[in-house]
Order: sequence, then C-alpha cells, then structure tokens
Amino acid sequence: MTDDRTRPDLDDTTVEGLGKLSEALETVEQARGLLYGFHQLTGKADLLLQDAVELLREAGHTDLAADLDRDLVGRNVIADRWTFQIVEDYDANYWTTFRGLDARARDELAGGDRHVHEARMKQRERTAGHPRHETGPSLDG
Repeated sequence: MTDDRTRPDLDDTTVEGLGKLSEALETVEQARGLLYGFHQLTGKADLLLQDAVELLREAGHTDLAADLDRDLVGRNVIADRWTFQIVEDYDANYWTTFRGLDARARDELAGGDRHVHEARMKQRERTAGHPRHETGPSLDG
C-alpha cells in the first residue's frame, strides 16, 4: 500500500480502465438523480392535476373534470408501473449491481483506492510549488 494517490505501482491501462469505470458510475448516478426527479415531478404533476380537476368541477365543467379524474389522476405512467416502482427496480437491478462491481474492480485492482486516474491527471496539470496547486491529501491521511 502506498500513500501516493497516483498509485505509481499500477499500470496506465489499468488506471485508465478504472477511470472509465468510475466515469461510467458517475453517469449512472446522474441518471439515477434524473430518475428520482422524474418520479417527483410526475407526483407533483398528479397533485396539480387533482387541483385542476377540482377547479374545473367547481366551475361547472363536470364532464371534463370527470374524464380527467378517471383517465389521468393516479394513472401509471408506464404500463402496470408506478414511478416509485421504476426507481426501486433501477436501484435494485442496475444501480446496486453497478456500484458493487465498481467496488470490486477497485478492491481487486487498486486496493480499494478511488480516483487514481483523476489523481494522475491532477498531478500532470498542477503547477508544482504554486499555492492552491498542492497534491492533496495522501491516501492514508
């Protein structure tokens, strides 16, 4: 184990592969966030729809209000699925698996160290000795 975040003991191709895997996981995390946003926005839309139905009903547009209430309020956005079920399935079947395999790759190939690729990039791009261009904390600190 080294305290050098750049892990000079690892070959470049392995570090690049781990870096791409990490980037892919970060993209999955963004997609997951969008999926949660989709879930929340769909729920908000349904609550707003319920307000609209009530207002249209009060205004005397009972047929339209009844159709909206029957055909849209509480409707599944995907056949036989509520949005929270989509999120749960994504988490259970894709996100959790992805995170587990990412952790396995880091454990097996880099002793569990994260962001070795980024540490090497930072080392290449920093101006040695310049304030605010420090190498950063070591792996053990």
